[in-house]
Amino acid sequence: MAHLAPIWRNRDYMLLWSGQVVATVGSTASTVVIPLLILALTSSPEAAGLAGALRAFPYLVFSLPVGALIDRWDRKAVMIRCDIGRAIAVASIPVAMAFDLLTLTQIYAVALVEGSLFVFFNIAEVAALPRVVTQAQLPQAAAWNEAGFGVANIVGPSFGTVLYEAFGRSVPFVANTVTFVASIVSLMRIKTPFHTERAASKRNLCEEVAEGLRWLWGNPLIRYMAFLTGGLNLINAAMPLIIIVLAKQMGAGDGAIGAIFSAAGIGGIAGSLVGGRIQRRFTFGQVIVAVVWLEAIFFPLYLVVPSYGLLALVAGTAGFVGPIYNVVQFSYRLSIIPDRLQGRVNSVFRLLAFGFMPVGAALSGVLIERFGVIPAVGVFSGWMLLLAVATMFNSHVRNAPSSHTIGS
Repeated sequence: MAHLAPIWRNRDYMLLWSGQVVATVGSTASTVVIPLLILALTSSPEAAGLAGALRAFPYLVFSLPVGALIDRWDRKAVMIRCDIGRAIAVASIPVAMAFDLLTLTQIYAVALVEGSLFVFFNIAEVAALPRVVTQAQLPQAAAWNEAGFGVANIVGPSFGTVLYEAFGRSVPFVANTVTFVASIVSLMRIKTPFHTERAASKRNLCEEVAEGLRWLWGNPLIRYMAFLTGGLNLINAAMPLIIIVLAKQMGAGDGAIGAIFSAAGIGGIAGSLVGGRIQRRFTFGQVIVAVVWLEAIFFPLYLVVPSYGLLALVAGTAGFVGPIYNVVQFSYRLSIIPDRLQGRVNSVFRLLAFGFMPVGAALSGVLIERFGVIPAVGVFSGWMLLLAVATMFNSHVRNAPSSHTIGS
């Protein structure tokens, strides 16, 4: 077997990776600070949950056409323009604060605009990754992505809450704007083309979208994984507000809440570091079934934790499991999708995977406000158990061909 070069020697991948890690620090900070800001303005968990739903909602509207367009367009140019737009949107919040003009409507508008641009950016980034690294390096790249985002999830929440508490409510959004600028600079320095040479398309957009739909629907394993990831993301979208409300009920301040999210990030780094090794030692089905069951077992612990210190421990333990799932399913998926279909198939996958997120974010706010946080956790625990049972009995997951598992 040929020697596999370390991923850190791939200059263009490291530029892509570092820029996205920095941007994720800023975005993660805002993800925690926006609910705190809305709760401070309105005292309404339902209003805070709606902001998360609005950010995730554009995937339902734009995902399929964006996937087809990404397979036509210059992926790097799309990513740069999206970062510019996101920087302007986020920067509008501190500008409005400076003139005492910030409203809940503007916060919702920023969430919607930023979420819409994220759809374009995210699909382009995923489609570009197999161009920046070799197929053999995909598991390494997936693991590095998870580790980098794990670091961002450690630094971002505490970074955001410290800025929010110590320097003012507008400062985290200024910092987030700066991180988008850093991402733009890193993208501009990448030399590798983000797509292969393409013939001019003579088909209409609907035909191209349909081709991506047919490919995914014709692969029962990837189809199920899209629905499973969507089901898991429904819960993931609910978790930030659940953790914030639980911690506040336990007497945690904003800084302690940031530390809880950072603990989840520490777990995420550990999970990403072992994800590639686990992938090589076990079959795809063994990993996916085990990970989903572990999440189903850990989630109800939120019902019984007596203090926010133990809440951080549970969040960190749960955070360990998610990156293992992501590394395995992400590298498996990218390795078998043809480059000309990367944008379209991944857009269909992400429509299903991310389409449940606005439901989870909005549902968490409604359940917490009307019934309380403990019943909300109970509802999501039941959903998690259903996913675990369905995955265990899915023959396509259990019998997934090991030849498709990169690095095995």
